[in-house]
Amino acid sequence: MNLFYRVNVNPNPNDLPGGNVIQQLLDGLAGWALYGSLAALLVSAIVWALGANGGNYNAASKGKTGVLVSAMSALLVGAAPALINFFNQLGMKV
Repeated sequence: MNLFYRVNVNPNPNDLPGGNVIQQLLDGLAGWALYGSLAALLVSAIVWALGANGGNYNAASKGKTGVLVSAMSALLVGAAPALINFFNQLGMKV
């Protein structure tokens, strides 16, 4: 008697109803996230410039941090599918 059965999983969102709707939802959310990153980048750049020109080093520092955080968030939004696919493939090799 075999106690351990071989299980195989092949993720495919098209196999379930509404898979294309979920894809559209994720695409829209990624677009909103990029718009948010752009808005944060613009506001942070303005804060950085005003802080640097006005001698307010705390504001300039917060602006620099905001620019870096917004850039990293855009990077993560763009890299998210590749990261998920990488770890999925890595997990399938275990």
